[in-house]
Amino acid sequence: MKSEEFATAQQYADIIDLAHYEPKHHPRMSMWNRAAQFAPFAALTGYDDAIREVAGKEQGARSEEQEI
Repeated sequence: MKSEEFATAQQYADIIDLAHYEPKHHPRMSMWNRAAQFAPFAALTGYDDAIREVAGKEQGARSEEQEI
């Protein structure tokens, strides 16, 4: 396995230490905008509200059981 890893490293030896490419005419996206682009979105509208409602009912049922 080590010889395969060495062979792969040899293939890319000429480019491994090159600087990372930075486009000259296209500014980098800010971290804030990039995070917003890849952040999860609410695909199911109202899903969070439904979860909270069910959780509230469960809490109410548990508290009633404890009182009995």
